[in-house]
Amino acid sequence: MSKHGKVLVAMSGGIDSTVTALLLHEQGYEVIGITMKTWDYANSGGNKKETGCCSLDSINDARAVAVHRGFHHFIVDIREDFGNYVIDNFVDEYLAGRTPNPCVLCNTHIKWESLLKRADTLGCEFIATGHYAQINELNNRRYVTKAVDENKDQSYVLWGLSQHCLERSQFPLAKLTKPEVRQMAHDWGYTDLAKKGDSYEICFVPDNDYRGFLKRNVSGLEERVANGDFVDSNGALLGKHKGYPFYTVGQRKGLGLAFGTPMYVTEILPESNTVVLGSSKDLVRNGMTVGKINSMKYDTIPDGMDSLTKIRYKDQGTLAKLSNNGDTVSVEFYANVKGVAPGQSAVFYEGDDVVGGGIIRRNVSEFK
Repeated sequence: MSKHGKVLVAMSGGIDSTVTALLLHEQGYEVIGITMKTWDYANSGGNKKETGCCSLDSINDARAVAVHRGFHHFIVDIREDFGNYVIDNFVDEYLAGRTPNPCVLCNTHIKWESLLKRADTLGCEFIATGHYAQINELNNRRYVTKAVDENKDQSYVLWGLSQHCLERSQFPLAKLTKPEVRQMAHDWGYTDLAKKGDSYEICFVPDNDYRGFLKRNVSGLEERVANGDFVDSNGALLGKHKGYPFYTVGQRKGLGLAFGTPMYVTEILPESNTVVLGSSKDLVRNGMTVGKINSMKYDTIPDGMDSLTKIRYKDQGTLAKLSNNGDTVSVEFYANVKGVAPGQSAVFYEGDDVVGGGIIRRNVSEFK
């Protein structure tokens, strides 16, 4: 009988998830490792060597640690669920003129549900991952708080986790820094693992070319969207583009036209295959509407609350007033913000605590 019970650990083969498993094993938990196969690189069509959480090397690395430490390890194929939800959404969002965040969807709708289902089958009380974040509790509600290592903090990508998921989740790296995690791996004798770099790619776009992915996976897309119009904010024609799905709000490079001054994508209009360009100041917004809300710290997002609101992973956040409209939250920034992209996640913070989050539906130039 283990000291603390059984825990199912998501092991990608990387340093963070491996140290997570080793820490729990040392603490006396009965650890069971699980590696989820989410994507088949052979079908990606990219030209980059197979790397990352879905590669055969990563799976073998995870299994080798489990064998060495004497705990069980399983591989679970969730490619069908992953493809049906995450990849279909990824494609649909770009075709709708939005910029998706597939890693958030994968965490909240695929990986956690798959982990919980296998945990129940294997009799595990808890699941654990190598995320840098903390879980706290207030008034019988659990919520995510920023990690001690703010350089590695991943609270932003966890805004969608339900209370059910949080009740059974552990983040053993919550109070550790990345250098400390590397040192642990080294001290345990895993010197190659300690040198492993972090992966920031979307797992099913290993070459980081999402445009190529769309072309390979949407039949006839290039022909359907070619020769659309670049226009300015007044609708004046500026030139022709290669298709609206191949551009994102805030993009400056790769427009294929020379203007003599920096121009940015400020809006995407899929109905007319039109991409609006403007100057840096044309990217400025002072509000947005956020949908698909998940309230984490409180039963609902407090109406009228002031929150530090992040609109992308590496965003430092901007103070904003939140208005709860039921299905949506209106966000009024107290300072102008650039590059508010529909489809991305908006995450609301109270200090270091995640109040909740959602998906940006539209941005607002002049909040009223």
